[in-house]
Amino acid sequence: MLLDVQNLETWYGPIAAMKGVNLQVAEGRITAVLGANGAGKTTLLNTLAGVIDPFKGKVLFDGVEVQGQEADAIARRGLVLVPEGRQVYPFLSVRENLTMGAYARRDRDAVARDIERVQTWFPRLKERDAQHAGLLSGGEQQMVAIGRAYLSAPKLLMLDEPSLGLSPMLTHEIFGIIRKIRDETGTAVLVVEQNAAVALKHGDDGYIMELGRIVAADTCAALSQKEDVREAYLGGGAGEGLSGTQQRWKRRKTWR
Repeated sequence: MLLDVQNLETWYGPIAAMKGVNLQVAEGRITAVLGANGAGKTTLLNTLAGVIDPFKGKVLFDGVEVQGQEADAIARRGLVLVPEGRQVYPFLSVRENLTMGAYARRDRDAVARDIERVQTWFPRLKERDAQHAGLLSGGEQQMVAIGRAYLSAPKLLMLDEPSLGLSPMLTHEIFGIIRKIRDETGTAVLVVEQNAAVALKHGDDGYIMELGRIVAADTCAALSQKEDVREAYLGGGAGEGLSGTQQRWKRRKTWR
């Protein structure tokens, strides 16, 4: 097993954001973690990436415990995060942003080949090679963020809400590229996502988080067929999560 998360807990002061999370990611698989806002999905990825230290539990990556290590050390091992909101370097060019992902690599020829591969996956980045990343659209910035992470040569690529702010068409395009990265390179992927339909369509294995806990786990195909999952996350309109808790995003008023 490439990633094995055991009884992981993370706290923000007196508040437990994650409570006893157990999760596994196999090599060459796309694993999706679904849940509403506040479920603990971003906290999970930040804890795995070393941005936040866990209160307890173990994170075994490629057979080595990495919990509590510095974020740069974890990234060098191949556990790489694409953060929510893209966080590109706005005043650097597209190529400079991609190159920043390879800061720890010494083989410049291999880096150049990987940049060409990223530009094959995302032809628009080749067209905008010299353009400042801050002038790109949201979808193009997401492409830069994924490409920059790939340039660090990940064994496991973690993506935090890659569909955030994107149109349905761009969302499906981004997830299609995520699958292509897995298929062409064998890179495992762990993606957290509110768009359950697209995540279940493109993923292999799935987990559902509610209030800091994993409440369901199965293959994505099996989860997409479960009645309670369909009601809670695929437009069934029940308004309650699998644990019986009211989903906060269901209660929100849409202001126009």
